[in-house]
Amino acid sequence: MQRTFDDMGTPLSEVTFCIIDFETTGGSSDTDRITEIGAVKYRGGECLGTFQTLVNPGVPIPPYITMLTGITESMVFPAPRMESILGTLVHFIGDAVIVAHNSRFDMGFLNAALIRDDRDPLDNKVVDTVPLARRLVGSEVPDCKLGTLASRLRLAHQPSHRALDDALATADLLHLLLERAAGYGVLGLDDLIGLPRLDTHPQAAKLRLTEDLPRAPGVYIFSDVNGRILYVGKATNLRQRVRSYFSTGESRRKVGSMLRVVHRVDHIETPDPITAEILEMRLIRRVMPQYNRAGTTSNKYCYVRLTLEEEWPRLVIVKNPGTGKAAAGIHIGPLPSRTAARLVVEAIESVVPLRRCTVRMGRTYAAPADAPVCSAAQLGVAMCPCSGTADPEKYAEVVRFIASALTADSSPLFGMLDEKMRALAVAQRYEEAANVRDRMQALSQALSRQRRCEQLRRAQRLMVRHDGVVFELDHGVLVATRLDDQMFTPLTTNPGPVLTTVESFLVPATPPTAQSGPLSRDLYDELMCVSRFLEAHARSIDVIECTGNMSSPRCPIPEPGGTTLRQVA
Repeated sequence: MQRTFDDMGTPLSEVTFCIIDFETTGGSSDTDRITEIGAVKYRGGECLGTFQTLVNPGVPIPPYITMLTGITESMVFPAPRMESILGTLVHFIGDAVIVAHNSRFDMGFLNAALIRDDRDPLDNKVVDTVPLARRLVGSEVPDCKLGTLASRLRLAHQPSHRALDDALATADLLHLLLERAAGYGVLGLDDLIGLPRLDTHPQAAKLRLTEDLPRAPGVYIFSDVNGRILYVGKATNLRQRVRSYFSTGESRRKVGSMLRVVHRVDHIETPDPITAEILEMRLIRRVMPQYNRAGTTSNKYCYVRLTLEEEWPRLVIVKNPGTGKAAAGIHIGPLPSRTAARLVVEAIESVVPLRRCTVRMGRTYAAPADAPVCSAAQLGVAMCPCSGTADPEKYAEVVRFIASALTADSSPLFGMLDEKMRALAVAQRYEEAANVRDRMQALSQALSRQRRCEQLRRAQRLMVRHDGVVFELDHGVLVATRLDDQMFTPLTTNPGPVLTTVESFLVPATPPTAQSGPLSRDLYDELMCVSRFLEAHARSIDVIECTGNMSSPRCPIPEPGGTTLRQVA
């Protein structure tokens, strides 16, 4: 397949540049017009052709413009009008990368002329030699005007405020700047376009660490002089992403301090972004790099558990799944925080009268004669078995209802919550109705994520193909990635002490199992990543093999929040 500029990794020696320059009647593309066009095309340092013509602007040429350029009205009177030249000029430019000295000026006039002639503006890639010159030779010249640069740098062509002369001088400047840019590891078009944004701080010298990075998906690893991993990240274009850390657009506070101690950049190339994302998660969890925050929050995860092992089950928030008898309980999670878990519990308890006390009650429990009835039971929103006032059969029926809602059909539970929210809204108790809505959303998200993960786990051994890449999953966990029917081995092109056992990074820290128990917090993020990928590309994924059940879970989960409270009222 023929390569395009879309991948932006085209070697500069293969890029066709079209250098343009316009002389005009003034500085405004809205009111002024072009009086002369000069253009020249180069590829690999070889001139492919030139384009030059005077243009009848259709408006008077101010005297100061005539003094500056030497172009008079009598010179342009017999020249063609711009609309008759545009087709030829656009054809000459073609799909080349446009180069100009102060491209905003020239592209502004060109696109304004195209729009006036009912044509589409050009969307070619554009390289401006002004910021490039500031970045590469700014310390050698008093300013970056074209005339100053041509004189101080002794370019073969000198600008004269005539279009073709100025275009040729700009072409000379471009080739000189390309030679200078090679010292910064600029070898591709994307590097050249991004170079002006590279910061001038002292760490810019470390751009040499990016020279061997491929323009491919993968994981990059910053490490210090002692081999200690400082930061792990993923990218769809490794070279472009790592070089962006040296850009003036990078504003994260810790990047500067990190770059000061970076001594080495390693990488793991992957055949696709999803494998890169999962490798990043596993690396971060294992080495806990100093500068990583994303991916290190799983220690905050928690679970909501329905304690079926108790005589009078209740909902509790736990840090880890239950073990022993407690493992028989129903777990929802992992959930991202105790706040999210609390909202889930409140959503259920607000419409179902589960007990809320923490008293331990076994089979032989007998309530004391003076046991008080809890406040929730007095309000009629909970049963109170610890006071001896709860009916065991009615309580068991409530537990069965909740268990069904959490594992099978949630519609009845959400119906009760929706009815409560609407009743509060009709009574104009909007703040309370909003609280119910927020709890519904938290419960909906928790159950949706739970069942997406469960669906993947039920698939057991699953092999799918997407865009030429084959993924092997074991209970939702990525265990191998294949490309062109060959096992992908994520070896770097510059292996070092940081990556001594790269193959092991494809092995999850917690091995997948066929057990139906709660999902490990270490695997949750991975399964959600895989689930999002499969859902986003559902129409283009081919299932090669599945040893389990791929059917969607038959447990409808309403999505609240589509209607405002005032609309309900």
